[in-house]
Amino acid sequence: MRSLLIVDDDEFIRDSLKIFFEGKGFKAAAAPGCAPALDYLKNSRFDIILMDLIMPEMGGLELLKRMAEMKITTPSIVMTAFATVQTAVEAMKLGAFDYITKPFVLEELMMVVDRAIGVSELRNENRMLRKQLRKKYRFDGLIGDSPRMQAVYEMIEKVLDIDSTILITGESGTGKELIAKTIHFNSSRSQQPFVPLNCAAIPKDLLESELFGHEKGAFTGALNTRIGRFELARDGTLFLDEIGEMDIALQGKILRVIQGKEFERVGGSKTIKVDVRIVTASNKDLERAIEEGKFREDLYYRLNVIPIHLPPLRERREDILLLLDFFKKEFAKKRKKEPLKISDAAMKCILGYHWPGNVRELENLMERLTILATSDTIGVHDLPPKFRDVKAAVPSGFAPAFGPDNTGIAENAQADGGPVPGGPVPVGPVPEKPVPVAPVPVDAEDAVSPDGEAGPQPPTWAEGGSAAVFNCSLSDSGLNLSKTVEQMERSLILQALEKTGGVKSKAAKLLGLNRTTLIEKMKKMDISARAH
Repeated sequence: MRSLLIVDDDEFIRDSLKIFFEGKGFKAAAAPGCAPALDYLKNSRFDIILMDLIMPEMGGLELLKRMAEMKITTPSIVMTAFATVQTAVEAMKLGAFDYITKPFVLEELMMVVDRAIGVSELRNENRMLRKQLRKKYRFDGLIGDSPRMQAVYEMIEKVLDIDSTILITGESGTGKELIAKTIHFNSSRSQQPFVPLNCAAIPKDLLESELFGHEKGAFTGALNTRIGRFELARDGTLFLDEIGEMDIALQGKILRVIQGKEFERVGGSKTIKVDVRIVTASNKDLERAIEEGKFREDLYYRLNVIPIHLPPLRERREDILLLLDFFKKEFAKKRKKEPLKISDAAMKCILGYHWPGNVRELENLMERLTILATSDTIGVHDLPPKFRDVKAAVPSGFAPAFGPDNTGIAENAQADGGPVPGGPVPVGPVPEKPVPVAPVPVDAEDAVSPDGEAGPQPPTWAEGGSAAVFNCSLSDSGLNLSKTVEQMERSLILQALEKTGGVKSKAAKLLGLNRTTLIEKMKKMDISARAH
């Protein structure tokens, strides 16, 4: 039931309005003056307030001021027998929704009240939506505890309230727009618009108009003036996804907006000033695009003030279980059912898959399984064929070992009722010939175990039919896993540089990495392009 507060010193008007609105289904309260009205407002919430302009001690304008101080945003309608343009304007400035002149027809007042309630409901809806967006895009909405993602979170925290441009890089499906929204909704601009635009989704000849807007008659079909994304994002954030797909001629105009914060609409001559934070994203290697003449170098450096790189899912496999659990619960909640369980064999196939579509592909898989699964437990037979044959899916450079002889997937798949993938999974990349791997440096105390047995053994390449298999023995005393993985990664990077003559873009392609990712790894490992 909607509630309404009537504030008027005239008892006859108070009682008449109370009876009228209660007859319309309202819960009505009446106050003879501003002081009792303020007492009501401290203890109760109302959908509408009707107040007289002129009252003893404190009038309607003073009540509006007090309400503003109390941060009460309830729509208010001022009733007055002394309406002037000046008083009306002053009332509206103080937050009144509308005013009506006494004497009035009750049905006309009802129309004003209905209109005010409509606006109020829209405001409340927007407020709830913003609250939900802030909740959705707060930091704990980001899924991932891996060191790579922790570094991303640290970077986000540092740049929340800095207006510098941000360039988010990463493969398709890694969550670049989610990161952009998280930055916006946790920043000081969170109450202003977040306006996304996928540059690859708009035809080249329409993208300029989409960004900057156009004047009426600017081109054939421009029947009305239209504002663009830059104006829509005023005081907020403009997110330009797939910036690498933008035509190079248009890139110069984007550069001007970044530098001068001004532009003209298509077909217009008026310069429009705009304050907007620009966040861009790309799944392309923009440095390579610069070399190929497809992207402006000066724009790249303007956009790349704050670089954030999102690792592909295959490089943060420790996050897969967290993401699976999150998506299982989300889709189960939507379909009002219990979250699915996943058999061990199916889980091994999921963990061994190389995820070319990254987090988006994982999300789509869980949605599909939630809809199509025939029981409450997902087995190997429920997975798409490409997940069952992990051997075919495991990318060069990585394959998890699920058993001492890597036959765990096949054996468990057969037991689970699914098809046998076809044999052991080779662990590691498949080079043209066996390549020795430098011994893994170990601490002195790790060289020999307490009982005198040999400590961790360095990984080696061994001949395995037509393919070389990366073997790494694990003694009872264990090994230093991080050092072993780092040494293997270092060896592969050096091999790639050797094969490509030190050309980083070609080496990155051999390793299935972005050029910038390879450069980051080389810096971290202190590898120069000539060190091969």
